[in-house]
Amino acid sequence: MKIIYLILIIFLIHFIGCEQNYQLKRIGLSDKSFKTGLAKFELGDYRGARQDFTKAIEYWPDNGTAYINRGLCKYNLTDYEGAKQDFSKAINISILFGMDAYVYRGLANRNLKDYKGALKDFQDAILFKPKDSRAYIGRGELKRELRDYRGAITDFDIAIVLDTNNSKAYSNRGWAKFMLEDYRNSLLDLDKAIELDSFDATAYNYRACTKFALKDKSGACLDWSKAGELGYLEAYESIKRICN
Repeated sequence: MKIIYLILIIFLIHFIGCEQNYQLKRIGLSDKSFKTGLAKFELGDYRGARQDFTKAIEYWPDNGTAYINRGLCKYNLTDYEGAKQDFSKAINISILFGMDAYVYRGLANRNLKDYKGALKDFQDAILFKPKDSRAYIGRGELKRELRDYRGAITDFDIAIVLDTNNSKAYSNRGWAKFMLEDYRNSLLDLDKAIELDSFDATAYNYRACTKFALKDKSGACLDWSKAGELGYLEAYESIKRICN
């Protein structure tokens, strides 16, 4: 009886060791696919990256970071529903993924016109990490889309206090001020946004609109031209309509 008992113990130890080695191997393969996916993502190959992150998840189903990154691939491919599902999965795996996943899911919900869901996600992100500016920017953009410009400005104010070098917060606040016809202060914010990020095509477009509202047509046309050079192609329509 003792011999049988000893054999069972040896078998169990061997089985557990094999199982651990198997799991470690799969985690290693998951990490390899994940790194390949990151490289493709950086190059803008979102479809290729999505496939690699899917492999990473197949090897290690609890890889929450892979779900977040696959969600970002889907988001960039305008598959907002698929992105939302991946961000939700990451949250279910671990609350540690909460901050990023809540913000990204909020953006997906906003694009799906689920404004109530988006607002809750941004608020949950703020509760989870109140000193991270991204959630305030996301909520501010949502409020601006819903034409709550003053509420949006309040959120962008907080984002700027938390991160004084956040060009996106200045750009968004400048546009919200533009919508309230506060053109002078809008221009100050947009100048600051471009000072912080001289490659932000949207900020140049916003500043062009603001300058035009201030009757600085030549300055507006220069900014629309720069916006177009940086990839904001709609700016060329403004140039044709106003500058030529």
